[in-house]
Amino acid sequence: MVYNSGNMTKKLDYIIKLIYDKTYKGYVADVVNLYGCMSQGKTKKEALENVEKAIKAYMEAMNLKIEKNSEFTRRSIDIPLTISSKVSN
Repeated sequence: MVYNSGNMTKKLDYIIKLIYDKTYKGYVADVVNLYGCMSQGKTKKEALENVEKAIKAYMEAMNLKIEKNSEFTRRSIDIPLTISSKVSN
């Protein structure tokens, strides 16, 4: 599937790694599949809410970099991935 520049809305899924930071005394939310995109919050809920804002800002910044006559393509690959829902303190 090819995406041309223009107005469109697409639901995208992200892998978010939550880590408790003892110094900050809160959680850091790192979007694994968006290099450098992260946020934080005192609770898991706050960190996840804040990282959603960071994802939107990241994607808006990417949209500003779209060049005329550019296009995007999407590819998916299957890889084994173990996701743990347990967060250690």
